[in-house]
Amino acid sequence: MTTDLSTTYLGLSLRTPIVASAGPYTRDLDHARQLAEAGMSALVLPSLFEEEILHEENELTSALDALAGTNAEATDFFPDDVFERFDSPADRYLEHIEAVKAAVDVPVIASLNAGSHGAWTSYARLIASAGADALELNLYHVAADPDRTGHDVEQADEFLVGEIAKLMEIPVAVKVSPFYSSMANMARRFVDAGAAGLVLFNRFYQPDLDPDSREVRPTLELSSPWELRLPLRWIALLRPALPEVSLAATTGIESGRDVAKALLVGADVAMMTSAVLRHGPDHVRRVEREFVEWATEHEYDSVAQLRGSVSAANTEHPDAFERANYVRTLHSYTLN
Repeated sequence: MTTDLSTTYLGLSLRTPIVASAGPYTRDLDHARQLAEAGMSALVLPSLFEEEILHEENELTSALDALAGTNAEATDFFPDDVFERFDSPADRYLEHIEAVKAAVDVPVIASLNAGSHGAWTSYARLIASAGADALELNLYHVAADPDRTGHDVEQADEFLVGEIAKLMEIPVAVKVSPFYSSMANMARRFVDAGAAGLVLFNRFYQPDLDPDSREVRPTLELSSPWELRLPLRWIALLRPALPEVSLAATTGIESGRDVAKALLVGADVAMMTSAVLRHGPDHVRRVEREFVEWATEHEYDSVAQLRGSVSAANTEHPDAFERANYVRTLHSYTLN
């Protein structure tokens, strides 16, 4: 028996449900090509961050300001083509989209993270014009303003998604945080605002502190399979409520069995980066092979057949994804 691995995500036809999430491999053209050749059915590029653009623009402005008082005849300081040669992060990002699109034969999904409304909308238009097949909005921010309520934060995110979705002619997915006060409600609001898909979930990287130097240091730990549990629970709960929306599981996808878990609860695709960083691009082939072996063993003819078969709507014990799971988990531990 041959399993049909094809799936659809954001209206894009994919060969398999295994997708490369944003990461170092999709930042580099040669590595992106290697991922596609190894079997990734779509590539999500790293985010274009508004902060990077503003920083480089401020650096250029400061440099030009420093020359403001120099002799106007000292032309060596100020070449005629200085503005033409200025290559901003946004320019490089758009060039990268075009280069990856030309190098691979799988869909390329751009990603955007900006802090202001104007930046989101202007950059989103540019990304679409560069040839991206879809856009992933990366809603990564920390609600640290004590004067801003949870309602304010949620309303602003919903409005932003709606504004971007209205502007775009390509599908828009929202990479969401699990920390909204009512995750299910926010998921529906994002979809009602125009999101074609949801990516569950954004990992929040926690900084560390060096107690000797007192420096706050960024830390990055690759995801582990146990972290897949949170996306599994929420995809299982959301699939019955949002049957027509694309759902992507990300964080903790390491093996073919992990891909099977994500699809069983209702995901359309399983996104992977950490496992590839650990094992290299050839790991994609291994994961696909493991998934095919699992599907064959359990007599699934297609991805469509297995998708959502253990969601909250189809499992014999839907409460296992809700409060009852908490009680059973606490009572499951036994002392020696």
